[in-house]
Amino acid sequence: MIRTNVVALLAVVALLLAGACGAADGSDAGEAAAQPAVQGTLDDAVGKDLRPGFSPTDVTPEEEAQVKVFKALGWQTDFTMRTVSLTEFRSAQTRDGIPSIDDPEYISQDEAGEWLQDPEPVLALEIEGDVRAYPLQILLFHEIVNDVVGDTPVAVTYCPLCNSAVVFDRRVGERVLDFGVSGNLRFSDLVMYDRQTDSWWQQLTGDALVGELAGAQLDFIPAPIVSYQEFRRAHPEGLVLSRETGYSRPYGFNPYQGYDTGRPWLAEAYRDRRLPAMERVVALGAGEEAVAVPFSYLFINRIATVTLAGEDVVVFHRPGTTSAMDKALIAEGRDVGSANAFRPVVDGRRLTFSASAEGFVDEETGSTWDLFVQAIDGPLEGSRLEPVVNGTHFWFAWSSFQPETRVHGDEP
Repeated sequence: MIRTNVVALLAVVALLLAGACGAADGSDAGEAAAQPAVQGTLDDAVGKDLRPGFSPTDVTPEEEAQVKVFKALGWQTDFTMRTVSLTEFRSAQTRDGIPSIDDPEYISQDEAGEWLQDPEPVLALEIEGDVRAYPLQILLFHEIVNDVVGDTPVAVTYCPLCNSAVVFDRRVGERVLDFGVSGNLRFSDLVMYDRQTDSWWQQLTGDALVGELAGAQLDFIPAPIVSYQEFRRAHPEGLVLSRETGYSRPYGFNPYQGYDTGRPWLAEAYRDRRLPAMERVVALGAGEEAVAVPFSYLFINRIATVTLAGEDVVVFHRPGTTSAMDKALIAEGRDVGSANAFRPVVDGRRLTFSASAEGFVDEETGSTWDLFVQAIDGPLEGSRLEPVVNGTHFWFAWSSFQPETRVHGDEP
């Protein structure tokens, strides 16, 4: 029954996003999909040294039917260049049926406070002193923001089905790419496409799967999901993504009501039962060095220390952030908290931490630290620790892409 309800819900959401609301300026997603997609060649976009030994292979008989469908939909992707089987993709929407935000506008925190509540989740990004908050209530309806922050071209991405919020550097070689929503899923995760080559990219992992850029990899940029209150406290001058997106959407409402307490959708590869499928985890590393710290552990302990590539990494968790996919109104969702990961070393000194009502206190100096791993009080006030790229994904999604993950707390 739960699965049936979710599928029906997502069908309604698809209709809503594909055009029931429409663009505020009267345009629709079909116009975007009709634009020429291929604007360059591989040699223009990426150095050959980024994909050593990669070569095209013929489409298999099992893949031929899907290729015909994809080409009929207007894809100019080179399907002979791929790192995975084309049979792993599932169509859930039309290309650009969920429209990316390509000309984002920003407002002050006072203006955002008229519609953004303190406990609501935002993705917080800081590059070279340029600080932005991307409310999940907006990302739910757009999934990708093509932006420039601190002179760095970035793609701010969010897949609701996997709860995966990831920021990438949009530069590949000497080319700056623009990303859109392909309408395809793989293991329930958003498949992006770049408008320069029509290549397909996995949102959760940042690698190009199909097309001229197959085998290329985007660079990750640390950007935690935190409550709007936490963002305001740490960055009082930070800007907030505006609801003036050029589209009419019911921002603040959750079109995936109850999803994160149900079952994953289109996640055929999910086999790992060490944790519940919809458990949020702090995901770190990759391959044999991947580690997942369950939120259920963090709610009790508040702090976790894991070893990653021979180094200690500390994870902080703080309550006070609502789930974006629980109640009909995001601001009324249950408290799932927020987490962030970092290297616990400042000026060559290893710090150890305990949780307090104000934040986290290091035992060496008694300084207090916030969730952005900056010291807000004490002898080290003003110091910053080095953040580690991490995500707070659903367990089924992370384990589908990183099956060798160690689960923190399961170690002997």
